[in-house]
Amino acid sequence: MAAIKQTFFQECEEQLVELESGLLRIEDGDDDLETVNAVFRAVHSIKGGAGAFGFDELVEFVHVFETTLDLVRSAKLAATPAVTKTLLRASDVLADLVRAAREGGSADAGAVKIIADELNALLGSAPRGHEEDDTISVDALDFEPVCISLDSIFDLGEPDVPATQDFILRFKPSAGLYAKANETLRLLRELGRLGEMTVECDLHEIPQLTELDPEGAYLCWTIHLTTGVSEQQVREVFEFVEWDCELSVETADVGRLLEALQESLEPHEAPAAPTVVAEPIEKRIAGAPPPTSYAAPSDDHPAAAKADAAKSEGSGSVQATIRVDLDRVDRLINLVGELVINQAMLSQRVSEAGLSRASSVVIGLDELEQLTRDIQDSVMAIRAQPVKPVFQRMSRTVREVASMTGKAVRLVMDGEATEVDKTVIERLTDPLTHMIRNAVDHGIEKAEDRIAAGKPEEGALRLSAMHRSGRIVIEVADDGAGINRARVRQIAVSKGLIAAEANLTDDEIDNLIFLPGFSTASSVSNISGRGVGMDVVKRAIQALGGRISISSVPGRGSTFSMSLPLTLAVLDGMVVTVGGQTLVVPLTAIIETLQPKKESVHELGSGARVIATRNTFTPLIDVGAVLLYRDEPIEATSQVALLVESESGAKCALLVDAIQGQRQVVIKSLETNYGHVHGIAAATILGDGRVALILDVDAIVARPRADMIVAEMPAAAE
Repeated sequence: MAAIKQTFFQECEEQLVELESGLLRIEDGDDDLETVNAVFRAVHSIKGGAGAFGFDELVEFVHVFETTLDLVRSAKLAATPAVTKTLLRASDVLADLVRAAREGGSADAGAVKIIADELNALLGSAPRGHEEDDTISVDALDFEPVCISLDSIFDLGEPDVPATQDFILRFKPSAGLYAKANETLRLLRELGRLGEMTVECDLHEIPQLTELDPEGAYLCWTIHLTTGVSEQQVREVFEFVEWDCELSVETADVGRLLEALQESLEPHEAPAAPTVVAEPIEKRIAGAPPPTSYAAPSDDHPAAAKADAAKSEGSGSVQATIRVDLDRVDRLINLVGELVINQAMLSQRVSEAGLSRASSVVIGLDELEQLTRDIQDSVMAIRAQPVKPVFQRMSRTVREVASMTGKAVRLVMDGEATEVDKTVIERLTDPLTHMIRNAVDHGIEKAEDRIAAGKPEEGALRLSAMHRSGRIVIEVADDGAGINRARVRQIAVSKGLIAAEANLTDDEIDNLIFLPGFSTASSVSNISGRGVGMDVVKRAIQALGGRISISSVPGRGSTFSMSLPLTLAVLDGMVVTVGGQTLVVPLTAIIETLQPKKESVHELGSGARVIATRNTFTPLIDVGAVLLYRDEPIEATSQVALLVESESGAKCALLVDAIQGQRQVVIKSLETNYGHVHGIAAATILGDGRVALILDVDAIVARPRADMIVAEMPAAAE
């Protein structure tokens, strides 16, 4: 049971993502009925599973939520901006209830009641249909059984699919079905959307009034369904009530159907209670078109033919999936990492043995190397997931912070399908949340200030993801006021973070907001003001082997860019030697390698050097001197230069002693096993068993300027 419950909660997470995604599309003006149906199905699926596990609080709220969505789906409640906003808040509460059920706790009862009351208010404002009119007339107590039409109740319209085959369903609910907030009428309505339907209700088991149990179930339904879907799709309508009912689904041709229906009309020998049918069966059968009328759509109806073709294509392209425990995938990735290391060791041993490249051992080892890489790529693809789930969580953060601050903010998401390692995704939530809250609270102005500045009243916040140079770049951009650099500098000086006479560029002033304890908020609130936030963001990004940068234009807004590795497991690198030590430079950062010539190297004073390449001057950085492998830089002409490009686009030439070769290495966290070292991103194990450090190219490139900034700062600021 525990495993089944865990699967239910995993499916709930998927349904919640689908729910919020659909509601956001509706909010953006998507009036496609399929979008509304997808939202409804997500909520209905959660309710069915919750009822099976006895999560009464969850079921009670979802029932109201589902009923509201049903009105939207049937066009009895317009999806206005106000209604959509309420539905989005309801999805937030639903997520809280699901989380509380999973953790065995309880959600905020006050928040649940507020949203439930708002949903009930929407239900009260919607036009009442026949199914909602429960007023009982006194005259109606004296009645004779009559045949009625259920079409006005179902209000199904045209079937969604062309009819090609007949089914006879016998459906008998149990009391447990109603106890779990399921409704027979809604199930029949869903069934009716699959095709033309005739319903017969058997009342024979209804007892006398004195013996009737108000919570009992006495009705049995016989349904004739003519549809174009499969039996499996018909059964899926009842998938969440199959444990609480008796259900049989049989196929039938028209002759067998007529016999079955005629038998149902014949009088029973024993006195029988009246039968309520949808309409006279003889009329329905006589007016029914012959089976041959359900041929494939002709060219006279190209739209219908295209829709059918799309559905057939979609159903044929569905791929089977399985759920695998994440720990198993992690163990597999660790084993693949060990395989890569052992393969490198074998290559090292063969190279030391001096075997010919044409020997069978070397050829076999090359094949093993290619196979190892293919295995590693395939295993890493298993962990790759789109950033969409994390992005969609930010929608709720924007709504909540905007509500607290009284601002109108619209979140625009781009690149949600961009894939990255699951470990990176899991650790993205907190830094992204901090950045989103900061953008809404500090970046975007209040409505009156925006109007005065000639901007739209509603602020825009863009969250985007893209692949760039073998990394993933995530940007949070707003169209707010931008960073007030004068105020940032003033606060930094007042807090003793920089010297009053420090000469800082605009970029350096912007980066002061990442210092611990820095905050521009004038007072402490539930959102900000405690000096905790952006420094946490920077540390979290650095722990992932990434970096963060800021671009801000006063009056136009700010953009925060995070550059992260696609995976935390492996990378392709250039193995180099510096000061007797072996280092690895990420291959994605290297543009080219070159041998410096004396006439190309120029001194600038204070030990700074540049190299002339392609009619430009590029800074020369001695990696050995930066990492303190040697006290003084050595002659550039005796070294090899690696022309690299940082994430910000800055170029420089890294001087190393020699290049050993290119290889794929397994990343080992240095911070986890030792601590943070400036200029070093991580570590790895080489083929000979030695540990090699992986360079942080951006940190090395930024080091010369950072040294000058540090020199301008007082020692007391340390």
